Amino acid sequence: MLIETAQSHHWTGIWPIIREVTTAGETYPYPTDLDEQQAKDIWWETPPGLTVVALDDETVLGTAKMGPNRPGPGSHVSTASFMVSAGSRGQGVGRALGEYALDWARSQGYHAMQFNAVVETNTAAVNLWKRLGFEILGTAPEAFRHPSHGYVGLHLMYQRLT
Repeated sequence: MLIETAQSHHWTGIWPIIREVTTAGETYPYPTDLDEQQAKDIWWETPPGLTVVALDDETVLGTAKMGPNRPGPGSHVSTASFMVSAGSRGQGVGRALGEYALDWARSQGYHAMQFNAVVETNTAAVNLWKRLGFEILGTAPEAFRHPSHGYVGLHLMYQRLT
């Protein structure tokens, strides 16, 4: 597996992953009927942010985007988002993307990384982020409407990098 900066030709592999994840409505607070242009507007980062892909040859296994969590006085804290294709889950793609994002944030001089909305029922992600050093600072109860679990919480997760 190779992780590299996403190029325009990677979009044809990124879009199906985003469509799959958002349509399921289980892990991201994005509209379940997100169209391709809306997805690209949300996912494709511009500097100082970065969008990357995890590749097996030319097949996109997963993707991540990262950058400042907030502008101005909050720009010293980074954030990142991750999506892995259903067929590639459980194979270390998410972990590799997470490690890449943390390394990138450190190399860019960020003070910390913060995830604003980790769905509490997304236990694979919650457990991965904990293993990578994140802590849950708090949970907004019933802040996410899960299609099968009903109202569930959104975790605020944080890791100091310096």
